[in-house]
Amino acid sequence: MNIDIVQDFVKAINSANITKICDLITQDHLFIDSQDNRLAGKENMKLAWLEYFTLFPDYKIEVNKIFETDSEICAFGHASATYLNMKNKDNSNFWRIPAAWRATMRDKQICVWQVYADNSVVLEIVKKNQANLFDATL
Repeated sequence: MNIDIVQDFVKAINSANITKICDLITQDHLFIDSQDNRLAGKENMKLAWLEYFTLFPDYKIEVNKIFETDSEICAFGHASATYLNMKNKDNSNFWRIPAAWRATMRDKQICVWQVYADNSVVLEIVKKNQANLFDATL
């Protein structure tokens, strides 16, 4: 049952369905990113997902393996997206990285969603494009 909820959560993320994402998380939901930054609360998460999908409109999670133990689910696979949907010939704004996610469940909702990934490629793409945007305004 909990695995089904996590799989629905991934589907909601993959379709950028923020309403469905919020339906599947607790009011006091805690999100922990790969840099150990934390954001709590359903309303904060709604705004964060809106912002994230603005930066990465085609963000996708591919789950290759998923395991459940009591109230925790761990998923392994890849995450991918294109920065600001800025597609170009060499695809330099697209990234795809190995990733893992841990979900802690409570009352058939996700109360913790933690991401494990090396986001250095993502950060480099963002940094490069922000520098290019800044240079273009000079």
